[in-house]
Amino acid sequence: MSATSSVHQEDKNELELRGLFDIQDSPEQCPTEEEKLNSNTETLMNYLKSNVGSGILGMPYAISNAGILVGTLAAMALGMLTTHCMHLLVGAAQIICDRRRISEVNYANAVEMSFQDGPEPLRRFSKASRILVDILIMIAQVGMCSVYLVFIPDHIKQVIDIFVEDNISLKWYQVIVAGILGIYIFVKHLRTLAYFSVVGNIFTVVCVVIILQYTFRNLKPVASLPLSADVSKLPIFFGMSLYAYEGINTVLPIRNKMKNKEDLLLWNGVMTLSMTISVCTFTAIGFYGYLCFGDNVKGSILLNLPTNDWLYLSVKLLYCVVIFITYGLEFYVPVHVLLPYIPFPTKNNTFCVKHGETILRILLHLLSLAIAMLIPSLGLVVSLFGALGSGALTLVFPPIMQTLTLWPDRLGACKWHLIKNMFIFILGITGCITGTYVALTNIIHCGLNPKAEVCSA
Repeated sequence: MSATSSVHQEDKNELELRGLFDIQDSPEQCPTEEEKLNSNTETLMNYLKSNVGSGILGMPYAISNAGILVGTLAAMALGMLTTHCMHLLVGAAQIICDRRRISEVNYANAVEMSFQDGPEPLRRFSKASRILVDILIMIAQVGMCSVYLVFIPDHIKQVIDIFVEDNISLKWYQVIVAGILGIYIFVKHLRTLAYFSVVGNIFTVVCVVIILQYTFRNLKPVASLPLSADVSKLPIFFGMSLYAYEGINTVLPIRNKMKNKEDLLLWNGVMTLSMTISVCTFTAIGFYGYLCFGDNVKGSILLNLPTNDWLYLSVKLLYCVVIFITYGLEFYVPVHVLLPYIPFPTKNNTFCVKHGETILRILLHLLSLAIAMLIPSLGLVVSLFGALGSGALTLVFPPIMQTLTLWPDRLGACKWHLIKNMFIFILGITGCITGTYVALTNIIHCGLNPKAEVCSA
């Protein structure tokens, strides 16, 4: 990769997050009008990058909570539904931009404007809807940071336990890792964080290839696994799958930086192609991972890889490096979503002016650590925040936005857009509520009985 393309990639990473969260820096750091817009191929690569994260490692465990047949089909169906909701989000945002003659809009503001365009009784909820979306983004991102503070210590401890007997407890690993990750508290510019993104993407591809080749060589007969699982486990599947399809937050900012925006929503367009690749990859990892390890599969498939082979030990550590690299970008988001809502005293208080943001960063980092230490299972923390944050952002708000922007006379024959969106909304809100409830119930159960089966993921 040339130096010029690396610079463009770093700029794109920075602009994507700025567009999503209205992040502003000093004038010398703001992009110029000559900023290069992305081609279709570059946009495709950005969508793939935003979709494939740590959630892919939990897909085998997700499918184990639904059964080899039901889970595989449901993973594909949920992926297609997520793709449709991304189309709804972009379509509604485009209508909003055309009506107001603006070039781009972020997620929270798009929701607010859709309520402003909707029926009169709902318009008074426009500001509240924007705040709610910001809260959900906060929950999703802080949750992701907490997942990382479970993920990294889990994998490092498993590797070190091979060589050191009577090793220290997992909570001490979490404290140590949190201390190291604390350096991100003092990194306040996305450009500094973006330098590591290309390396992290390469490491991710290497890890996925190694995982797949191991599963292909150690498959069990399909008949040895249940076709379906107990209905009570489906909410865990829902939460973990939605956590894996985490790209909804980056849909609008990537679209905003696209040269040919009209190519995005075509049936064979950039978004459909990127999501087809993502859904197939996620389903393959989930299917073959579960077929390889069966009901013993962990919340991260890396924890199931052999501990007596340097190749697989190195993969565990390599993915920890990937997560370490991306923690800064994930941590950057909740800080800048929360900052506008905090009324820091500025008059006669130079301490708050100089150190207010740093204090907020420290508190959010400690909150992420506290959540990670309280939740004993990687699978449970992923399913909790997948259902609570990602579920609403992916399946609840996009159908609401389309309905409100098309209201009242553009909802199609027999109001079929309204009927379809009501179905998606009910499915999404049901999944969010049941997924959150089951995850919280299992977390409490694990706290009372750490040796319970559900705590082993």
